[in-house]
Amino acid sequence: MSTNVKIAFLCGSLRDGSINRQLESALMMRAEEHGATAERVDLGEYEMPLYHGDLELPETTKALVKHLATFDGVVVVSPEYNGSLPPLLKNVIDWTSTFDRAHFFGPVWGIASCTPGPMSGIMCMRQIQYILTRLGAEVIPVQVGCGNAGSAFSEHGALVAQPSSDLADNLFNAIIRRTREKAALADSQ
Repeated sequence: MSTNVKIAFLCGSLRDGSINRQLESALMMRAEEHGATAERVDLGEYEMPLYHGDLELPETTKALVKHLATFDGVVVVSPEYNGSLPPLLKNVIDWTSTFDRAHFFGPVWGIASCTPGPMSGIMCMRQIQYILTRLGAEVIPVQVGCGNAGSAFSEHGALVAQPSSDLADNLFNAIIRRTREKAALADSQ
């Protein structure tokens, strides 16, 4: 059984200076503090047209699915757009689910969101959890909602806001524990 847990990070925002990219970086640091290997999977490198069932499956979709299936965990960090998940993230989910679902079944999934106001992305995190669970993903119930982004990070980019910081620790403890349980079960069979 491998003791090193590999976690992919997907951000639902491609915008330079995005507070969710800032949260993604802070969570990657936190995952590494917990002994995991963290890797950013930039959705900008996997361009896909707006999903349409009559279009041919893009090669980028196949590449993304195969890449995500190599991880023990995947953490989605998403902005909230009008009380929902952003179109980029929904489009990626729609395309990848038409090709294969191994990337949903294999890794353990986590969800996080950052907002400039106090609400911390609760609406979009609920929707992401619903969609991922419906596709067969094992989603950790602990979610990292981070409101008031302007004061949530240290000058070095670490997540310092409470309770967000404690939620991040709980999320990574749960992902690592669950990943190791799954690996031990697979080794025993």
